[in-house]
Amino acid sequence: MARRNVLITGCSSGIGLALAIKMAKDEQERFKVYATMRNLAKKDALEEAAGHNLGKTLEIKQLDVCDEQSIKTCVNSIPDRRIDVLVSNAGMGLIGPIECQTIDEMKTVMDTNFFGLVRLLKEILPDMKKRKSGHIVIISSVMGIQGILFNDVYAASKFAVEGFCESLAIQALKFKLQLSLIEPGPVVTEFERKVFEDGMKMDLSAADEETADMFTNIYLKNYKQIFQSLGQSAEEVAEHTVKIILAENPPFRHQTNTLYTPMTTLKYADPNGDLPIDIFYKMSPLFIHQGPVLHQGCLLPSFTSFPDVSPAWD
Repeated sequence: MARRNVLITGCSSGIGLALAIKMAKDEQERFKVYATMRNLAKKDALEEAAGHNLGKTLEIKQLDVCDEQSIKTCVNSIPDRRIDVLVSNAGMGLIGPIECQTIDEMKTVMDTNFFGLVRLLKEILPDMKKRKSGHIVIISSVMGIQGILFNDVYAASKFAVEGFCESLAIQALKFKLQLSLIEPGPVVTEFERKVFEDGMKMDLSAADEETADMFTNIYLKNYKQIFQSLGQSAEEVAEHTVKIILAENPPFRHQTNTLYTPMTTLKYADPNGDLPIDIFYKMSPLFIHQGPVLHQGCLLPSFTSFPDVSPAWD
């Protein structure tokens, strides 16, 4: 198999860094990795992890997904502009009541998570179409399928990505291109730590007392416990992603965390869409009093009157 050029965005930390290193250190040297990040001042961790692979199977380049010229400059610097695998990973989070978030903050999340992907594809997709060869891999989220309490804007950005890719995947077939959405659940990374810290510092004065209490005493108080119960490492997600990239017939969607899968399955168990919303609502108050537990591979509150959702586990 010829060595494939892989461009990965958001490689200064987390999933992007773990994936870049895993692919660069592939024993069969099947990949030449172009690991990119918006701010090259944050490249130290990547350089250290790359070790002797730096400059050989891994090169670090500047790329800001919110800047079309930055994307073009990066792609033009790659020999023959050939990108066999694009991994769109760069993203940002936002949690909290929408009353306490500005429209500009929301726009920034959409600009990075959704339009960042669109900008990448506007530059890279035409070359893939001409070659009739290429694999587009998007690090999405289970929140692109099922919205979660106080993740309204982040979920919206990932829903946009999922809908965009569902549409694009049909066109991709015509050009023999492959498109895969990687959908992690909670991942323990610097990304999540920053999101949590920003949530802790949020000014809640614009929210009513009940909403502020719900965010502080339900969501934030249980944030770390949820990640400890369900969270994966960036390396685990990277391992799943490499398997998808190497697959002969890669799937369109792949969830990396089987513990979380039942949560998203609830959505498909009820065509009306009421079941998951009702269950998440009933779960929330009980986090305060009893805490979450793992039940049948899913995070559920520990109470006995949970409605019958057995079809969701089939």
